[in-house]
Amino acid sequence: MNKSGESRREFLGKAYLAVPVLAVTGVAATTASADETAPQRRVVGGSPIPTFSRAVAFGNLVYVSGVLGTKGGLRDLASPKFEGQCKQALDNLKASVEAAGSSMDKVLKCTCFLTDAGDFEAMNKVYRTYFPNDPPARSTVVVKELVLGGAKFEIDCVTSL
Repeated sequence: MNKSGESRREFLGKAYLAVPVLAVTGVAATTASADETAPQRRVVGGSPIPTFSRAVAFGNLVYVSGVLGTKGGLRDLASPKFEGQCKQALDNLKASVEAAGSSMDKVLKCTCFLTDAGDFEAMNKVYRTYFPNDPPARSTVVVKELVLGGAKFEIDCVTSL
């Protein structure tokens, strides 16, 4: 019991009702039906593989799917060497970002996947040519292998419009 004679449960119940609902990522809360002004999910066309979207836009953000160093969306790697695959993957990422209506200078976060930690410096060298100033936040993960045999590098990103 507090000073006013309320139990803890009664007090917390009233406090919960007094807390305003916060909008997350700019999406307004609705009670009965979808708000016509709420951001809409938009799939960016052009995926060469029907099991995933090239990118999905929601509000002012675009989530770009992971890309490999393949030529023209095919399953053929641009090069057997890391640098060639890395450059092609970043070209593919740039194409997806631009297809979504954004640009590389608006990329907020990248996740890079390497099959060999020894390629980290080579990746940085190529990466800097695509993000020369104020690069986005980035995570780099070393993995055992990627989904396409012989692939050495994959990258995805989140960008703003």
